[in-house]
Amino acid sequence: MVDVVNFNFSHLPGSYAVCLETSEPGGGRPSPDANPELLGQVYVGPYLVRHPELASIAVDNHGVAGYFLATTNSVDFWQWCEANWWPTLRQQYPLTGSNDWNGQVIELIHNPPTAPPEIAEKYPAHFHIDLLPRAQGGGLARRLIDNFVRSAGVGVHLDVGKDNVKAIAIYHHLGFEIVGEAPESFYMAKFG
Repeated sequence: MVDVVNFNFSHLPGSYAVCLETSEPGGGRPSPDANPELLGQVYVGPYLVRHPELASIAVDNHGVAGYFLATTNSVDFWQWCEANWWPTLRQQYPLTGSNDWNGQVIELIHNPPTAPPEIAEKYPAHFHIDLLPRAQGGGLARRLIDNFVRSAGVGVHLDVGKDNVKAIAIYHHLGFEIVGEAPESFYMAKFG
């Protein structure tokens, strides 16, 4: 049975592990030599530190099975990251010029993903959700997303890989529409 609990820092390692495990649409580790901390530093850590009150952690008897992370003001969040999150990580992980998996994630630390200004202005909130297979299929994702969209009080957007056809279909089913695109992803959004 999966329970949803408020975040506490004991969930951090498990949340980073879920981020790594769910990073490929088909599941599995992206690379045998993947640094297990890197992807979590981009997509999990800053949300848990900046907005722990908006985090929901799915847990079961095996540990962390997923998470929902969010901000209601993307521009403020990105500015906070530039001032407080990225500087230390950029020193710790200098650009290598490598195109391997670790090098690509380090590039994200130095050039973090953000939505275009027109999307962030119209849909200021955004979220990340990742659930391991053992936490999927029971409507948990729908409940977490619907609760956040209703409570955010503003438009909500997310960034989903163009190759993640399953997720795109799920978000369409939840009322999200494609409102823009980047080279490898779509921006999907809806109002509460």
